[in-house]
Amino acid sequence: MSRKGVKVRNPFNKLKKGKDMAEATKAQDKPAAKDAAEEKKPAGMGVRLAPVDNSDRPVVANYSALNVAPGMVFVDFGFLEPGMLAALPRVAKAGGKMPERLNGKLAVRVAMGYDAVVNLHQ
Repeated sequence: MSRKGVKVRNPFNKLKKGKDMAEATKAQDKPAAKDAAEEKKPAGMGVRLAPVDNSDRPVVANYSALNVAPGMVFVDFGFLEPGMLAALPRVAKAGGKMPERLNGKLAVRVAMGYDAVVNLHQ
């Protein structure tokens, strides 16, 4: 029943192919959103890096640290002896004294600008 002057939506009225108005509107908006995403995508370019000196040698690292400086970020990759790392939980469980400092070897330090770090995050 409908009262005079009041329009009542009939839920059985459907648009083409069984879509209601809300679904049809969402379907029309998707191509526009897709185009906007494609416009924001940066153009890719193939880059080939040639090794210099021993730079093609693989580096093993099991530790990393970030150091922030004005305009740059330093990423340190280091190596801590696996035997020492495995012993730490055993010492902690036994209630022994934990070392104040761990000594390792700096494998690589990479200096990057903030924009390069943001690109890595993406």
